[in-house]
Amino acid sequence: MAKKDGVTIKDVAKHARVSIAAASYALNGTGTISEETRQRVLKAAEELNYHPNAFARHLKKRKTHTIGVFITGFGGLFFEQILDGIHAVALETQYDIIVCPASRTISKILTQRQVDGAIVFDTRIPNETLTRLASQRFPIVALDRFLKVDYFFPLLMDNVNGVREVMAHLVDQGARRVHFVSGAGDSFDNRERMLTFMEEAEKYGVQYRIYPGDFNEKSGYQAGVQMIENRDVPEAVFCANDQMAIGLMKAFQAHGLRIPEDVGVVGFDDIVLAPFLNPPLSSVNMSRYSWGIKAARQLIDFLEEEKPITMERMPTRLIVRRSSLIYSSSSQHGDHHESTADYRTGTPSFD
Repeated sequence: MAKKDGVTIKDVAKHARVSIAAASYALNGTGTISEETRQRVLKAAEELNYHPNAFARHLKKRKTHTIGVFITGFGGLFFEQILDGIHAVALETQYDIIVCPASRTISKILTQRQVDGAIVFDTRIPNETLTRLASQRFPIVALDRFLKVDYFFPLLMDNVNGVREVMAHLVDQGARRVHFVSGAGDSFDNRERMLTFMEEAEKYGVQYRIYPGDFNEKSGYQAGVQMIENRDVPEAVFCANDQMAIGLMKAFQAHGLRIPEDVGVVGFDDIVLAPFLNPPLSSVNMSRYSWGIKAARQLIDFLEEEKPITMERMPTRLIVRRSSLIYSSSSQHGDHHESTADYRTGTPSFD
């Protein structure tokens, strides 16, 4: 029978003398209908040369073979390397990736279920939204938070181990005054790093102070200036990320302090610039590329085979470079900071 323009599932149902619902079940291989009815519908579809629209079929099945990646932004290599890992896995499969950096796009794509699942690294998305959306048909892998919700799978970095390695490294050199520059207040990683830092400082009997930052170079610079103005420069400073550590180092150097001779500095993330700074920056490393690979692979395996997603931590390790090789003698260190440092002024440059 020749194809008719605009043939719909309603036409197929009428031709097969079944309900539209039964026709849909037969064509999609779902529902509880008899084999005789299924064959009658399939024969009717063949006679009418009916081919269901692929996108409409995906909507009915809630299957688009697309993953939404909801990420804070594209600034810097940190997020680029995660995305590279996600894309590497997608290229091996039939899944496409939609990267969504804009809030209104996020809301539309999530609420209208234009993707089969999501990888989330964006604190702007409320916990309530993710709690409401997570389901067996819409699993969510989160890189930025921990929620006890079914079908919500945190895949987080091992902040605790990274901080512990930093503190052991500094204390082993004799540091007894170590300050911490915190990141954004709404960041899960920042909270874990700060709380672990405080616990480790208490354990080792280290004096400390928390200086607020915001995960950017400017806030690190401001924290450094504040320490200098308060005559509160310690033996070492641990920053919650490398961008703030870079700003902190600029502030110290602009005011005549030497790193690490006068004050040691450690960052977190081990960005690509870390080994090329002057001095090279000690930092906690974790493979962001591997992070992206694991997130995408686990999500796709669940979508395809409902393979359980393991909640685990991505391993971290401290990479020691010259910026944290401090002197161990308190007589060479603590008194020097408060009495003889040359506090000169300088003008920073923030890229």
